[in-house]
Amino acid sequence: MIRQPDTNDPLLGRPFALYDTVLDGTGQPIGLDVVYLVVGKLTGLLAESKAGDRLEVWGPLGNGFPDLSGLNHVGLVAGGIGQTPFLAYIRELLGTRGYGGQPARHSVQRVSLFYGVRSADFLAGVEDFIVAVAEVHLATDDGSRGFKGFVTQLLEQHEGPHHMVGCGPGPMMNALAKLAQQWKVPCHLSLETPMACGIGICFSCVAKVKTTESPAGWDYRRVCVDGPVFDAANLDWGSGIP
Repeated sequence: MIRQPDTNDPLLGRPFALYDTVLDGTGQPIGLDVVYLVVGKLTGLLAESKAGDRLEVWGPLGNGFPDLSGLNHVGLVAGGIGQTPFLAYIRELLGTRGYGGQPARHSVQRVSLFYGVRSADFLAGVEDFIVAVAEVHLATDDGSRGFKGFVTQLLEQHEGPHHMVGCGPGPMMNALAKLAQQWKVPCHLSLETPMACGIGICFSCVAKVKTTESPAGWDYRRVCVDGPVFDAANLDWGSGIP
């Protein structure tokens, strides 16, 4: 969670994914790399920040992506700004960098990134993913770069990975969950639900999750602390978005 200090406008912080860490010459982490799209007041202020400006940052919060050690092929599916948590995850999966004080370990053999946006103007970090040795497949709604159509349509044209992980708009992740069910492939999704407190107090970021403990067959879970990563098979999509 990030917010501007000494201001009540905006009052609340906003959730951001870890894109990567910044290392010094000895390989020690000295900073965080966060990627965002300017869509509101806070991101607009962040875009105007200069070196030396102070920010309030708290985290890491919630859970993380699953440990997929031993798998051959992992597919990461991103829509819109949903690619932002995947660079560090790719490095971790391929063993080129460890995070959270953990040593680097090579856990999977192959990582494919399927990344879809409205048009080529919204593609961000493509070269970073290529340098990280991911197989990058691009889709744009208008066909200005890569496949013309939705990223899930692009995914259908490729050999199914052994495990899929997605992040992006709700309809895209709903389609990905259905595709994973059809292929009988495990799938985890990082929800982009708006958050307020980030620590589970306000209950403003709940998602519907299937459960046998409730007569209704589902219950609410707080995305900020119980997620943001959920098993796609456990989400209750209802009208299309948990």
